[in-house]
Parts: sequence; C-alpha cells; structure tokens
Amino acid sequence: MTEVQAIPSGFGAVLPYLVIKNAAAAFDFYQKAFGAETTLRMNMPSGAVMHAEMRIGSATFMFSEQSDDWGTKSPDMLGASPVTLMIYVPDVDAFVERAAAAGATVTMPVSDQFWGDRSGCLQDPFGHNWMISTHIEDVSEEEMAKRAAQMFG
Repeated sequence: MTEVQAIPSGFGAVLPYLVIKNAAAAFDFYQKAFGAETTLRMNMPSGAVMHAEMRIGSATFMFSEQSDDWGTKSPDMLGASPVTLMIYVPDVDAFVERAAAAGATVTMPVSDQFWGDRSGCLQDPFGHNWMISTHIEDVSEEEMAKRAAQMFG
C-alpha cells in the first residue's frame, strides 16, 4: 500500500473555502478578474457547483454553491462577509485594474502602506472581500510601530 501525504501536494495547511450564490458564474469572474486557473470542478446533478478548486499563482482556494440543505451561507444570504482574503501578486496596480474592469468593486484604492506593502481592496460580485498586495519594502517592527503611531496619532 502506498503511503498518502497528510497534506496533498500543492496545498497549504490553510485554504479559504468560499460559499457563493451562483457559484457557476464564479469560474468566469475569477479567471477574467484574477487570472485564476480552475484545477477541479464537481457539479451536483442539478448543475450546482458541489465543490470547486481554483489557483491564483501558488494560492489555492475552494468554493461551492450556497445551500440551506448543506448548511452553507454565502455573503448574499448573510448580508455581508466578515472575512477578507489576502493575495500577494507581482503587480498590485495591474491586478486591481483588471479585477475592477471585470466587475469587482474597489473598496480601498491601491496605495503604499506603512507596513511595506502596496495594497488595494476589492469586493467581488459574490460579496467576498479581497486585499491585493505587492510587497515593496522590508520594514522592521520598530519602524512599523513608529509609522503606525504617525498615521494614527
């Protein structure tokens, strides 16, 4: 018998799993907006997405259709999402521009942040929040605290 890896190859220890109203439409959006690649799609006999996996760069995320029967709630059902997904990309400006053109709402314009990232925030058409960043500077904890104090002081 072949030994199985506890964490499958290509997966991190923590993966976001999104619940989406009209999950079938999410494939096109995430491909167009985020450059995501579909790695797995399993549908229910009804055509609803039972389970899907996509990858943005080296980051994998999963999703499925909202369902009261399964006990899964989407931001649409809850009225909002309390979670923000964070992605590092080589060019945050181009990424956010492409995502906005594909239908994402920019909730925080891209700008340089005191902790050393250039970041912007989006909400996708399904109600999920995303922070997109490019790391532009290594900042010590001491310097970060000083910059935070200046910003909030």
